[in-house]
Amino acid sequence: MADLTLSKTLSRVNPSPTLAVTQKARELKAQGVDVIGLGSGEPDFDTPDHVKEAAIAAIRRGETKYTAADGMPELKQAIVDKFKRDNDLIYTPEQVSVTSGGKYTIFAAFMATLNPGDEVIVPAPYWVSYPDMVTLAGGTPVFLETRAEDDFRIMPEALEKAITPKTRWLIFNSPSNPSGVAYDAPQLQALTDVIKRHGHVWVLTDDMYEHIVYDDFEFVTPAQVEPALYDRTMTMNGMSKAYAMTGWRIGYAGGPLDLINGMRKVISQSTTNPCSISQWASVAALNGDHSFLKERNDTFKARRDMVVAMLNEAEGLECRTPDGAFYVYPSCADCIGKTAKNGTKIDSDEDFAAALLEEESVAVVFGAAFGLSPFFRISYATDTESLRDACTRIQRFCGNLD
Repeated sequence: MADLTLSKTLSRVNPSPTLAVTQKARELKAQGVDVIGLGSGEPDFDTPDHVKEAAIAAIRRGETKYTAADGMPELKQAIVDKFKRDNDLIYTPEQVSVTSGGKYTIFAAFMATLNPGDEVIVPAPYWVSYPDMVTLAGGTPVFLETRAEDDFRIMPEALEKAITPKTRWLIFNSPSNPSGVAYDAPQLQALTDVIKRHGHVWVLTDDMYEHIVYDDFEFVTPAQVEPALYDRTMTMNGMSKAYAMTGWRIGYAGGPLDLINGMRKVISQSTTNPCSISQWASVAALNGDHSFLKERNDTFKARRDMVVAMLNEAEGLECRTPDGAFYVYPSCADCIGKTAKNGTKIDSDEDFAAALLEEESVAVVFGAAFGLSPFFRISYATDTESLRDACTRIQRFCGNLD
């Protein structure tokens, strides 16, 4: 059999650490280990019934054929209505792109716009896929580290320093995966003021957790806060998180027509079109009753408060309270240099996560995967009792460090 030589680009790309942790937890469970997996960013709630019924009805109507490459008209109109209703943003259906998941929306945008040497500012901590998608598209990720004392927010002066003549995009994610930090209107205005001064820089805003916010926080998005950036912003969202539709794989974006046309070309030569049944389900989700969101957010908030409190009681951990999403990003700095009960020396957050999994069967994602150490990410999108058990195990693990 002939040897297969893989692409040099692929050698610079890493597999998703969050998916790897989730798979490891599944494998341990299959072996009978009582593992608690806190690595997956997936709501434990079910897709709302009216959304499932819309999908079933679409199947029965025979809506099983190809659609337009970047989304059928009915879904594009629902997205146009959503942007106007929720974000005061006016797009036409021609300015909307629908893809097979939010991740592919971002990937298609980068494939359509990046050339070798183009830079993309990626604030850290970042969602694990951002830099690798930039690399796959031929661009160069430029990391902008944030600080825990700033609640992991981008500071305007740091953003100014990160911009170069080669900067093509700023990736902006609020509420953030992994930190849960969100930006109110004045905080966001301070950042858009910087971008306004640099006419060659575009904003790719990942609003996937828009509807999962707490404590009366009011969500805003860049082009809403600063209309002058409308022609330089791609506003991305999707169905996965708010509607518990992770497996349905529908992402979408609104943006300038030239960008959307370029993305359409990429999509037409790759995925062809998003699943037709998922598109009809998404129409029902966007146009339908949203009252279920409050009850689910109340549950998420209660879990957040419990997890933050219990982690702050653990020896050597410090956990800030996030504004949204369903993650916490605690520091394990005071655990570095210690030794676990099994003899493992904790020299990094990756060592911390590995020893925690081995000793207490709790799966978390180490902070280096998100570009900022020494931290780790916990997803509290799982049932309350499992979370309480996991936090108790983490407390015990930290207490046993020597």
